[in-house]
Amino acid sequence: MTGTSGDARAATTAVRGELIYFRDDPFLVGPEAAFVHEPDGLLICSDGLIHAVGPYSETRDRLPDGVEPAHYPGCLISAGFIDTHVHYVQTEIIGAFGEQLIDWLNEFTFVAEQRFDDPEYCGKVAEVFCDALLRNGTTSALTFCATYPLSVDCLFAETERRGMRMIAGKVLMDRNAPEDLLDTPQRAYERSKGLIEKWHGRGRAMYAITPRFAPTSTPEQLAAAGTLWKEHPGTYVHSHVSENTDEIAWVKELFPERKGYLDVYDHHGLLGPRAMYAHGVHLTEDEFARCHETGTALSHCPTSNLFLGSGLFSLSSAKDPGRPVYVGLGTDIGAGTSFSMLVTMNEAYKVAALGGYPVPALRAFYLATLGGARALGLDDRIGTLAPGREADFVVLDPRATPLMEFRTQRAESIEETMFVLSIMGDDRAVRATYVAGRLAHERQRGR
Repeated sequence: MTGTSGDARAATTAVRGELIYFRDDPFLVGPEAAFVHEPDGLLICSDGLIHAVGPYSETRDRLPDGVEPAHYPGCLISAGFIDTHVHYVQTEIIGAFGEQLIDWLNEFTFVAEQRFDDPEYCGKVAEVFCDALLRNGTTSALTFCATYPLSVDCLFAETERRGMRMIAGKVLMDRNAPEDLLDTPQRAYERSKGLIEKWHGRGRAMYAITPRFAPTSTPEQLAAAGTLWKEHPGTYVHSHVSENTDEIAWVKELFPERKGYLDVYDHHGLLGPRAMYAHGVHLTEDEFARCHETGTALSHCPTSNLFLGSGLFSLSSAKDPGRPVYVGLGTDIGAGTSFSMLVTMNEAYKVAALGGYPVPALRAFYLATLGGARALGLDDRIGTLAPGREADFVVLDPRATPLMEFRTQRAESIEETMFVLSIMGDDRAVRATYVAGRLAHERQRGR
């Protein structure tokens, strides 16, 4: 049962199953220090937070009278997935043939985003988007909205209704896009400030100052974004960097005085903790080092990078132990091809393998959970299963399909089972998703 009343049974949820979660970064420390596996574990949640976690035999005495755990034998219970870069306003154009980045933006993205001045359409897309996240076990996301403030209002209203933690913001653009999508620097500042005051810190909503990317903002607008960020501590910056070689050349033409793409943002005060830049496919060593120095995070979006032919992100460079950068995984819908973090792990593995750096399952699952939380500065709230953290978690079924069941039978370790999930899994492997301790999605077998 779930709820928020003073009745302990109404305020308490408990689940039993095989628990998997992280307490540190397996790219930097050994698996024994980074990873926790409880073959028969119990998770007790009260009022939206994790109250207790541990072996069932040792933790069951902490269950309130009358509370019976939901039991998921044969399933793995993980912290909910965190999507560190996605565009909710592009949900309807997933799978649109678009050649490469700039063509795709002009032909599909800008056309689709002009529909978000319609409240009925905004509300419908927000609902479909949230359904898709939860169906895939994603409980938190950092997402672009459109230029219109209405697009932000509709999304936050929907996530507030569901109790989801969401970070979002209106897009800032004042050049190189259709007229209907453009702001002035002053109007972008004023509208963003109004949205921050309305939504940031309200329930589980958090605001991201969101210049689309350097080519669609003048230096004046980027300066306004930097001012906004300074004036509103605790908000985020969310944008793109070094996704495509043509894009990088365009940035050089538009900002000839800057020494590189990342330096455009750095110059305007847009690097630091809670700054998340998507892609980073073609970052230089100096740029990776600057991300490390400033605490700036990167979102690795393999399905999008492959779909648009943008290139292969170097996870080995980003996670160099000598100057590690915070990295999370992003679906980047709609250039990305799946809402599933399991599918995203699959593609991340292949991209890394092509670079001679195959990624074990523990590292992939870390990126999708605690790694994403650390990249967002939210590891004190989400990303792992520990007392006091928000009770967002996903129940994964490694036997969700006949072939997965057949393959999983010969798995000899939890790491092998998790790897099979990361390579063969998709939304069918998500048995249930819990948000703030409440069941938010449940999949019946055979559906």
